[in-house]
Amino acid sequence: MVVKPEWLRVKAPQWERVGSVKEILRDLELNTVCEEASCPNIGECFNNGTATFLIMGPACTRACPYCDIDFEKKPKPLDPAEPERLAEAVRRMRLNHVVVTSVNRDDLPDGGAAQFDRCIQAIRAASPGTTIEVLIPDLCGNWEALARILQAAPDVLNHNTETIPRLYRRVRPQGSYGRSLELLQRSRDLAPWLYTKTGIMVGLGETDDEVKQVMRDLRSVDCDILTIGQYLQPSQKHLGVVAFVRPEQFDGWQTYGESLGFLQVVSSPLTRSSYHAEQVRALMERYPRARGDR
Repeated sequence: MVVKPEWLRVKAPQWERVGSVKEILRDLELNTVCEEASCPNIGECFNNGTATFLIMGPACTRACPYCDIDFEKKPKPLDPAEPERLAEAVRRMRLNHVVVTSVNRDDLPDGGAAQFDRCIQAIRAASPGTTIEVLIPDLCGNWEALARILQAAPDVLNHNTETIPRLYRRVRPQGSYGRSLELLQRSRDLAPWLYTKTGIMVGLGETDDEVKQVMRDLRSVDCDILTIGQYLQPSQKHLGVVAFVRPEQFDGWQTYGESLGFLQVVSSPLTRSSYHAEQVRALMERYPRARGDR
C-alpha cells in the first residue's frame, strides 16, 4: 500500500466561513464539484468564499474509474431554473471569477451545451463584472454544441485532458485524447480571443517524458493555461495511486511548461483544474486580447 506523504496533508478550514458557503448552496439547491468529487481543497476554497459549480448533475453518464461523481445512465431532466439560481449564488457570494463545470450528459443531443449557454447569460445579467470560466466535457465531439457554448462568450474555456494517451483506455475509457486536443484547437479557431485551459493528473503510471509530450501537444493547439496535480484515490473501488509525485517534479514541469510558452502553468501536488482559478483575472490583464461581441 502506498502511504500518503506529508506534502499532501491540508490544513483544517475555518468552518464558520465554510458553513456560510454551504448555506448558500443548500438554499439555492446547487451542486459543486468540490463536494461531489471529494476535492481535497474544499475547505480552503469554501473558506475563501469560492466554489466550482456543477450543473446538470449530480449524476454523470460516464463512470470514469478515477472520479468520485456518481454514475447514472439516465439522469434527471435538466432543471430550467438552474441558471437563475446559479446566477443568484454568484451574486450573493460576490464572486469576481466563477467556474462552472458539469457532469457528462451523453444522454442529451447537445451534451448540455444549451444549459451552459443559459448559465453564462444568467451570470452576465446578474453579475456583469464577474469573469466566467466554463470547464466542459468533450460533448462526444459535437462541434456545433461547442460553438453554442463559445457564442455565449465565456472568458475561459477549460477542458481537461486528464492523462497521457497510453493510459486513456484504463483511466478515461469513454474519452479520446485526440478528441480532447481537437476540442481545444476548435475553441481557439472559433474564438481566437478566448483563454483556453486544460488539466492533467499524475501519479497513475505516466513517465516524465510522457507528461512533457502531452505538454508539447497542448502547445501545438495553442492552449494557454495548464494545471498539473496529483491523482488521489477517492475510495477502494477507484483506480489506485501508482506513485506520489514529489513537489520538485511538479516544479520541474512548471518550468518546462513556461519554456514552451504557456501563459500560466499551475503545478503542485494539490493543484486541481479550478484551484485558484481566480488568478486568471491577473493573467487577462497582463495578456489582454480583443474580444468578439458578447
